Amino acid sequence: MISFHLELLAQTRVNFLNLIEGLSLEQICTVPEGRTNNILWNLGHVVVTQQILCYKLSGLPMNLPVELIEKYRKGSNGQLTATADELALLKQAALSLVEKTKMDYIEGIFKHFEEYPTSYGIKLHHIEEALTFNNTHEGVHFGLAMAIAKQLS
Repeated sequence: MISFHLELLAQTRVNFLNLIEGLSLEQICTVPEGRTNNILWNLGHVVVTQQILCYKLSGLPMNLPVELIEKYRKGSNGQLTATADELALLKQAALSLVEKTKMDYIEGIFKHFEEYPTSYGIKLHHIEEALTFNNTHEGVHFGLAMAIAKQLS
């Protein structure tokens, strides 16, 4: 079952990257009227949140620079910009960190988990729940990014 959840995560990330393909950095960083964030923030936020849910709550080091984690974590400013290099890093991390999580799960490194009450109203008790919940979280933010992209066109 976990392999399906990781496959779903990978596909959501591919869909996200396909969404931004062909958009300029300016468009990706634009906060449309009536919105509180942009496509860039939604992408960065899902990449960072997956690391927090899976690695930080398991007591493991996260696989992103601290600056990116702070910039895109829950409660961060959704009206931000980035350089082309930062966007390239997020795009690369979007897929590579899914594969790393899959390998780490297979290797059994997720031994401990700190219970976490999500703002969604559900408590996570172990890594499998975190992986499952993460897909719901990513789907929400992918939907928001799609709505923003449509608003920009």
